[in-house]
Order: sequence, then C-alpha cells, then structure tokens
Amino acid sequence: MKAIVSVFAKDAKGITAYVTSLLAEREINILDISQTLMQEYFTMIRLVDITDCPCSFHELAEWLAAKGQERLLDIHIQRQDIFEAMHRI
Repeated sequence: MKAIVSVFAKDAKGITAYVTSLLAEREINILDISQTLMQEYFTMIRLVDITDCPCSFHELAEWLAAKGQERLLDIHIQRQDIFEAMHRI
C-alpha cells in the first residue's frame, strides 16, 4: 500500500534525516520525495510504500504525529488512494 507523508515545520537542521530514520524504523520504503524551503518554513512530501510496516495504519499515523511533536514538526500520513480521491475533479 502507498501513502503520502507530509512534514511542515520551521526550518531546522536534520529534519530530513529525522523523518527518514522514523520511516526506516517502521520498515517504510521511500518512493519519491519533494521538499522545499519557503522563507523560514520547511515543507516536505513523500510518497512511501507501507506494505512492510508492522503496525496498523492508524497506529503509524499516531506514532508519526507524536514523534513529530517531539521535534516541533507537523507530520501527517494519508493513504494514497484517499489523497488522490480528494484531489480529483
């Protein structure tokens, strides 16, 4: 199953490395990455494969959000099919 992970925060060193390590810890494969810096704000969107993740989607979403809060990051995950359905005309 594929999902979209989004990260928003004030720019700081190590955000990309931190999020990558979180995903690796849960056996999540990164398929594509887009990130940008808008003045002092960091934004990142990743397309990931969560097929091998050992926990449920709900548990993963809560865990990522909590881990993000520890570093003042806003981390969200959404299933790709739902994301695409929401953005279809």
